[in-house]
Amino acid sequence: MHTLPARSIALVLGTRPELVKLAELIRVLGPAARVVHTGQHYDDELSGDFLAELGLPEPEYLTGVGGRPRAVQVAAALGALDELFAADPPLAVVVQGDTNAALAGALAANARDLPLVHVEAGLRSHDRAMPEEHNRVLIDRLADVLCAATPDNRALLLAEGLPEDRIAVTGNPVVEAVRDHLPPAGERARLLARHGLAADGYLLATVHRPENTDDPAALAAVLTGLADLAAELPVVLPLHPRTRARIAAAGLTGLLDGLTVLPPAGYGTFLALARHAAALVSDSGGVQEETTVLGRPLVVVRRSTERPEALADFAELVAPGPAIAAAVRRRLAEGPAGLRRLSALPSPYGDGTASDRIADLTAHLARERAVPGSGHAMAA
Repeated sequence: MHTLPARSIALVLGTRPELVKLAELIRVLGPAARVVHTGQHYDDELSGDFLAELGLPEPEYLTGVGGRPRAVQVAAALGALDELFAADPPLAVVVQGDTNAALAGALAANARDLPLVHVEAGLRSHDRAMPEEHNRVLIDRLADVLCAATPDNRALLLAEGLPEDRIAVTGNPVVEAVRDHLPPAGERARLLARHGLAADGYLLATVHRPENTDDPAALAAVLTGLADLAAELPVVLPLHPRTRARIAAAGLTGLLDGLTVLPPAGYGTFLALARHAAALVSDSGGVQEETTVLGRPLVVVRRSTERPEALADFAELVAPGPAIAAAVRRRLAEGPAGLRRLSALPSPYGDGTASDRIADLTAHLARERAVPGSGHAMAA
């Protein structure tokens, strides 16, 4: 992207999954990338260490956003972004997904009449109880370029009346993120040995969504399901700080006793653990995508999902409680043949070139914006 002025593309993000999915796009954009971190989930465990691991430039950080209610987060980030864009307007703004940070970035771009690119457009859970559903619908309405990961996402956007010429099926950058950051086989083997794990001989779980952590009964049901499985196979649980706090507040710490609890894992470490797990249990949207690249079975503990593509072969949607262990046992019963079948399937999220496609679309949009007198004259 050498034809774009330095720091002319603002990528607004605020969470660890956004860092992962935008990392390759940031590298492709090179000096043109201007990374703005709202601090929605910023801490050293969840974001800070990722910058170094992913090889990303130090972002511009906003203050006073993290750890606040949703409306306050969006308002605070919007105000700070508006000041940044007023003082130094980019040629285009890129947001990814459906976070509060992404919504704030989209609103700030709209307020300053800046072109907006939405990565991962067109996801829909059709669950109005999910805050992210409202965020993603609003962002799609505001975006000038809608980067749909799959043809189904494109179809959903068209069904909502969004113009066809604003939509491009790009694939999802999660595919290249997994391929780029999965450690080599030898390193993975050493990691498993350090934790006393055997390949295909343990389960990997993550729990962080409010629907599973804010309700003590739901949280207890999830942890009880994992503890039930731990009687048969080791259950590895990298524990999100928010989840750990909720477990302590609900008096459920004893349910962790039979689990292998780890601190939040770096991205490469998590991928290595996921690659060799007999099955995964998670409420994460990103994990639903990553398991399709890694060829692993997943039990999704949620009431709805915006990623139905994963459900066709790789995942099953269940409620907290006994259904978790039952679904995992069904997958385990498929044995090595089941794992071989999944490993042979292509990911529904693309071929690993999404970031290049998104960079080209963003650059085209920025060049259209860079007119004489705009303050961002294009390089010759």
